[in-house]
Amino acid sequence: MDKDTFQQEVYNVVAAIPPGRVVTYGQIAYLVGRPLCSRMVGHAMHDVPDGMCLPCHRVVNSQGRLAPCWTEQRALLEAEGVTFRKNGCVDMKKCQWEFMKEQIQ
Repeated sequence: MDKDTFQQEVYNVVAAIPPGRVVTYGQIAYLVGRPLCSRMVGHAMHDVPDGMCLPCHRVVNSQGRLAPCWTEQRALLEAEGVTFRKNGCVDMKKCQWEFMKEQIQ
Protein backbone atom coordinates (compact mmCIF):
# COMPACT_ATOMS: atom_id res chain seq x y z
CA MET A 1 0.00 0.00 0.00
CA ASP A 2 1.50 3.34 -1.00
CA LYS A 3 1.49 6.41 1.25
CA ASP A 4 -1.35 8.22 -0.57
CA THR A 5 -3.61 5.16 -0.45
CA PHE A 6 -2.82 4.63 3.23
CA GLN A 7 -3.58 8.26 4.06
CA GLN A 8 -6.86 8.21 2.14
CA GLU A 9 -7.97 5.07 3.97
CA VAL A 10 -7.07 6.70 7.30
CA TYR A 11 -9.10 9.77 6.34
CA ASN A 12 -12.08 7.59 5.39
CA VAL A 13 -12.05 6.04 8.86
CA VAL A 14 -11.72 9.41 10.59
CA ALA A 15 -14.62 10.80 8.55
CA ALA A 16 -16.82 7.96 9.83
CA ILE A 17 -16.22 8.54 13.56
CA PRO A 18 -19.56 9.62 15.03
CA PRO A 19 -19.90 12.70 17.25
CA GLY A 20 -19.33 11.99 20.93
CA ARG A 21 -17.01 9.05 20.21
CA VAL A 22 -13.24 8.70 19.94
CA VAL A 23 -10.95 6.24 18.18
CA THR A 24 -7.29 5.48 18.82
CA TYR A 25 -4.46 5.62 16.31
CA GLY A 26 -4.07 1.87 16.75
CA GLN A 27 -7.74 1.21 16.01
CA ILE A 28 -7.47 3.19 12.79
CA ALA A 29 -4.35 1.26 11.81
CA TYR A 30 -6.23 -1.99 12.39
CA LEU A 31 -9.18 -0.83 10.32
CA VAL A 32 -7.02 0.03 7.33
CA GLY A 33 -5.32 -3.36 7.47
CA ARG A 34 -2.01 -2.17 8.94
CA PRO A 35 -2.34 -3.04 12.64
CA LEU A 36 1.31 -2.28 13.44
CA CYS A 37 1.28 1.18 11.87
CA SER A 38 -0.32 3.43 14.47
CA ARG A 39 2.57 5.90 14.17
CA MET A 40 1.93 6.13 10.44
CA VAL A 41 -1.68 7.00 11.31
CA GLY A 42 -0.33 9.80 13.51
CA HIS A 43 1.74 11.10 10.61
CA ALA A 44 -1.30 10.94 8.32
CA MET A 45 -3.31 12.91 10.88
CA HIS A 46 -0.56 15.52 11.04
CA ASP A 47 -0.60 15.78 7.23
CA VAL A 48 -4.37 16.28 6.72
CA PRO A 49 -4.67 18.70 3.78
CA ASP A 50 -5.97 22.19 4.46
CA GLY A 51 -9.64 22.41 3.63
CA MET A 52 -10.37 18.73 4.33
CA CYS A 53 -13.08 18.83 6.98
CA LEU A 54 -12.30 15.81 9.13
CA PRO A 55 -13.20 15.36 12.80
CA CYS A 56 -9.53 14.89 13.71
CA HIS A 57 -10.29 15.90 17.29
CA ARG A 58 -11.94 12.47 17.74
CA VAL A 59 -8.60 10.66 17.43
CA VAL A 60 -6.68 10.04 20.67
CA ASN A 61 -3.92 7.74 21.83
CA SER A 62 -4.57 4.34 23.42
CA GLN A 63 -4.76 5.82 26.93
CA GLY A 64 -7.16 8.56 25.84
CA ARG A 65 -4.53 11.29 25.86
CA LEU A 66 -5.06 14.21 23.54
CA ALA A 67 -2.71 15.48 20.85
CA PRO A 68 0.09 17.57 22.32
CA CYS A 69 -0.04 21.30 21.61
CA TRP A 70 -3.67 21.22 20.41
CA THR A 71 -5.45 23.15 23.12
CA GLU A 72 -8.81 23.24 21.28
CA GLN A 73 -9.14 19.44 21.11
CA ARG A 74 -10.59 19.03 24.59
CA ALA A 75 -13.18 21.77 24.11
CA LEU A 76 -14.27 20.25 20.78
CA LEU A 77 -14.70 16.83 22.40
CA GLU A 78 -16.51 18.22 25.44
CA ALA A 79 -18.93 20.08 23.15
CA GLU A 80 -19.87 16.66 21.72
CA GLY A 81 -20.41 15.16 25.17
CA VAL A 82 -17.11 13.29 25.49
CA THR A 83 -16.21 12.85 29.15
CA PHE A 84 -12.78 12.99 30.75
CA ARG A 85 -11.23 11.29 33.74
CA LYS A 86 -9.55 13.22 36.55
CA ASN A 87 -6.14 12.69 34.91
CA GLY A 88 -7.27 14.64 31.82
CA CYS A 89 -7.61 11.61 29.54
CA VAL A 90 -10.78 10.73 27.65
CA ASP A 91 -12.93 8.20 29.50
CA MET A 92 -12.35 5.43 26.96
CA LYS A 93 -14.83 3.05 28.60
CA LYS A 94 -17.64 5.51 27.96
CA CYS A 95 -16.54 7.24 24.75
CA GLN A 96 -14.55 4.82 22.62
CA TRP A 97 -16.31 4.04 19.34
CA GLU A 98 -17.40 0.43 19.06
CA PHE A 99 -17.05 0.25 15.31
CA MET A 100 -17.52 -2.47 12.78
CA LYS A 101 -15.31 -2.69 9.71
CA GLU A 102 -18.37 -2.72 7.45
CA GLN A 103 -19.37 0.76 8.70
CA ILE A 104 -16.20 2.30 7.28
CA GLN A 105 -16.41 1.11 3.69
